[in-house]
Amino acid sequence: MAPDTAPEATGERRLSLVMHAAFFVLLTASLARFLQRHPGDPRTPWVLGAGVLLGVVYLLGGAMRERARVWLAAVLITWLVLVLLAPSCSWCAVPLLYSTLRTLPTRPAIVLVGLLTGAIVGSEVRLSGWDPNVLLAPPAIAALSVTVLLHTQRQAERLRRSMAELVRARDELAVTERRAGVLAERQRLAAEIHDTLAQGLASQQLLLQAADRSWTRDQATARAHLAAASAATAQSLAEARRFVHDLAPADLAETGSLPAALRAVAERDGARLHVDGAPVELPQRTEGALLRVAQGALANTRRHARATTSTLTLTYLDDQVILDVWDDGHGFDPAALTAPGPDGGHGLPAMRARIGQLGGRLSIESAPGAGTTVTAVVPFAPHGSTGAAA
Repeated sequence: MAPDTAPEATGERRLSLVMHAAFFVLLTASLARFLQRHPGDPRTPWVLGAGVLLGVVYLLGGAMRERARVWLAAVLITWLVLVLLAPSCSWCAVPLLYSTLRTLPTRPAIVLVGLLTGAIVGSEVRLSGWDPNVLLAPPAIAALSVTVLLHTQRQAERLRRSMAELVRARDELAVTERRAGVLAERQRLAAEIHDTLAQGLASQQLLLQAADRSWTRDQATARAHLAAASAATAQSLAEARRFVHDLAPADLAETGSLPAALRAVAERDGARLHVDGAPVELPQRTEGALLRVAQGALANTRRHARATTSTLTLTYLDDQVILDVWDDGHGFDPAALTAPGPDGGHGLPAMRARIGQLGGRLSIESAPGAGTTVTAVVPFAPHGSTGAAA
């Protein structure tokens, strides 16, 4: 908060310097006026001594900040003694109004300012008689000084409150942004875990269950299921290691391209892959998201659709890439999707969130008995464009 209060502190220092300079200028002028009007006066040593003492006491204000009221009382008493000796020194009290308002609460300060003004008027009447200027000028100057100083203090207090509120709002915003970042990261990690470990374990469970059912009647088929389960376990282990390392899909890291990674996924799930258009290099985040969509959609097909045929179609257009995952399973009503539960249901929301983060869209076309098509469309910057892909 120090940088925010720097302008205010600088203004306070400048105002203090102006008031200090004005005090010493008025004190010097008052003493010079006394010497000019009263040459050879026997009070001169006492007046000069009181003036010097007043200046010294005033200078002690910087060292007595913790006892500011004691210092103010000492300054005012010394000034009063000087004024009793030399009424012409009364005007050097005008800068003391500033010190009074800064040291005391507002109401006591105003009362004391009124007393100081009365003392100034009384000393000037002793010096010059009943002059209208003497009667009216000091109250007018005091009123103007008090008004300006109180207004300045109120403005400074408003500024301090505004800056404090701004700092609080900034801190609250930072906390909110951190919380939102944590929630977004948790959602991303949940999607990654769902697309890797959860799907791999589900596939292993299905294969092991199939092996158990066929073990007594067809051990060759059971062993094939066990081999497939072992391969799925190895793939899940690779995904887990890759997940811990950098969260990049293992297939994508091993093959180096999205079509090759999709081909590996399709072969494991018994699906077919079609690639339309000339493949272009996409950001790793885009390729990883499309691969996760393919894995998630095929996992849903394997677990829920009871499909006999699944097809992946990857289409490269001029400024976007499209991935379609189709199966001929029994389908479902997309409008009847419910919120994720403890046993699943995270896949489609995770796909939609993943594609949405890339500025794309995910659509699901399905109906009971009519199969399912999951389509992901992600824009990218064409070659030669200055925009960043996704």
